[in-house]
Amino acid sequence: MDVELNVTLLTLGGFVELHRYRYLYFVVIFTLYILILCCNSTIVCIIWTHKNLHEPMYIFIAALLINSVLYSTTIYPKLLSDVLSEKQVLSYPLCLFQAFSYYTSTGSEFLLLAAMAYDRYVSICKPLQYPVIMNKITVHVCLVLAWVIPAFEIAVSIVLYSNVKLCSFTLTVIFCNNSFYKLQCVPSVAISIYGVVTLINIGLLPLLFILFSYIRILRISYQSCREVRKKAAKTCLPHLLVLINFSCFIGFDAIIMRLESDLSKTLRLILSFQSILFHPLLNPIIYGLKMSEISKHLKILLCLVKKH
Repeated sequence: MDVELNVTLLTLGGFVELHRYRYLYFVVIFTLYILILCCNSTIVCIIWTHKNLHEPMYIFIAALLINSVLYSTTIYPKLLSDVLSEKQVLSYPLCLFQAFSYYTSTGSEFLLLAAMAYDRYVSICKPLQYPVIMNKITVHVCLVLAWVIPAFEIAVSIVLYSNVKLCSFTLTVIFCNNSFYKLQCVPSVAISIYGVVTLINIGLLPLLFILFSYIRILRISYQSCREVRKKAAKTCLPHLLVLINFSCFIGFDAIIMRLESDLSKTLRLILSFQSILFHPLLNPIIYGLKMSEISKHLKILLCLVKKH
């Protein structure tokens, strides 16, 4: 029985001085999680309750923020449980499930940003055709594909990982990401190749599509009148800020994975918090401040709250 437990349980060893700062960790993580839930949910509710915001651009924003909530919920509750526990452990299947949820939401974010870039491209470069191209069916198909494609591709990867033999049972992180690749006795060539293919499909290709779309938008805007340039800057800037924020988040994840053995434990912890904090928290702040229609309704809501 003990042997079986040793095989199936993994230890998360990414926390620093947990015995000393246990309650500080809990307060900080709990506060961040509540902020993420409140900020994202507020913007989603504003979009949901106001019919003038039931347009493709705002629907995609709502989907992006819902995705941020799902992403955070796969990580923060387990973190809260871990900081109050004597041992930071979880079963290998549960670790795989957390990694599946984490990378599915990450892939969905890329595809949702690609859908938003396409929406802005059609709106600015083909305004007369916009109602025909970006109809309800197109929007629904984009939303479904943005969640289904990453889920399917990551699920295949998780199935491959579930059949590997482990020779190590300690992760130097605070939640399950692709660091468990290093737990294998013998690195799998098939998993490595499939991982590269998945990265290209749900990461690189959407990113190239986003860059191509915004290059086209910049070209059309530069050749058009001042009103078109103003519209492009007004609606595209928040999306670009979110893309930059998300790219930094992906960069932190890659740094943790590639330079894990060269980084101090404290620096690894800081980078881990960077990757799970700024991405889901800054998105609603950016859209709340930079999108004028959302900002207007947000100010009205805050005034009502102050009166009560």
